[in-house]
Amino acid sequence: MSLSNPADTAPDYIRNLPRYVPGKPASEVKREQAKQSQPQRLHRMASNENPLGVSDKALAAMQAVMADAANYPDPSGHQLKARLSARLRVEAQQLVLGNGSSELLDLAARCFLRAGDEAVYSQYAFQAYPVAIHAVGATPVCVPARDYGHDLDAMRAAITERTGLVFIANPNNPTGTLLDAAALQRFVAAVPRHILVVLDEAYGEFLPCVENAADALHSCDWIAEHPHLLVLRTFSKAYGLAGMRVGYGVAHPAVADLLNRLRLTFNTSAMAQAAAEAAFDDADFLQRSRSNNAQGMVQLEQGLQALGLPFIRSHANFIAIDVSSTGRTGAEVAQQLLAAGVIIRPLGANQLPQFIRVTVGLPEDNVAFLGALKQVLS
Repeated sequence: MSLSNPADTAPDYIRNLPRYVPGKPASEVKREQAKQSQPQRLHRMASNENPLGVSDKALAAMQAVMADAANYPDPSGHQLKARLSARLRVEAQQLVLGNGSSELLDLAARCFLRAGDEAVYSQYAFQAYPVAIHAVGATPVCVPARDYGHDLDAMRAAITERTGLVFIANPNNPTGTLLDAAALQRFVAAVPRHILVVLDEAYGEFLPCVENAADALHSCDWIAEHPHLLVLRTFSKAYGLAGMRVGYGVAHPAVADLLNRLRLTFNTSAMAQAAAEAAFDDADFLQRSRSNNAQGMVQLEQGLQALGLPFIRSHANFIAIDVSSTGRTGAEVAQQLLAAGVIIRPLGANQLPQFIRVTVGLPEDNVAFLGALKQVLS
């Protein structure tokens, strides 16, 4: 084979990676509108961002550290880890900070998979899982979903002597399904201890389990008994800090130590750490985010029922809608909604070509979406 540039020498498992297709950014939509002289308010409902924006406390914390922008951030994130450690009742050495929780799932694959290994995940789960697996030369094992969510029995049966890692999203993105906590804990217990289970709880704060959202999921408590569990969470969703890119992982100290060795030294900025610390302490903002989401979900569900469109019951801050009855694909419906100023996400890349995913917005966003969707249907 003739080699013409360095790209030709990259491993096949890298060159064959699928390209991630992001949602269309609002800035691009605005440019297109300007060219067509059709300016209108945009409703960003594609990327599961927090429609309330940023906590005032987090914003103030970011502004307070801007004067030190010439200096490197704390590589260990000591203050943020102290907050997390106290609230989650874990030791600081169990924590790993990431450039969003998505960086941590990539680090987990790099740490615990070798070329030729296998990693198990569910159909209709987060698109980043197979990418992280492929990127290290391992083999993805995609287990068929049950009711658009994880089939834990089938996933357990898919584990072989070659399995090195298992990914689980709970609640799941993009379908919003939720696993029973007891069944999930039994699954973790059944996985051999040399296999890492990565439990991705990016949307966990939206679960209305207890008053304190940080305690809504008790999976961190399982690590003492199940040291092969890595729990991932993020500040991008309920905390409103998607642009800051900061998340965290909780694991057995030995697992956390390996991840901390592999991560880039300054993978979270000073502003991100300060914002996350302040947001974590802003209980009022978090409660308002959860309340807006709960009320908005009811608003969307009732609107979709009135339109006669089926949807998947969601436990996150988005809802997946089946638009097959319209005679159009999700991509076609998304394009028509975009023309009306509503940005949503088609799910063809997730093997759900007849579905769209819509982020819960402010009441006026939800009204605009449902109105535009009604126009599409007519």
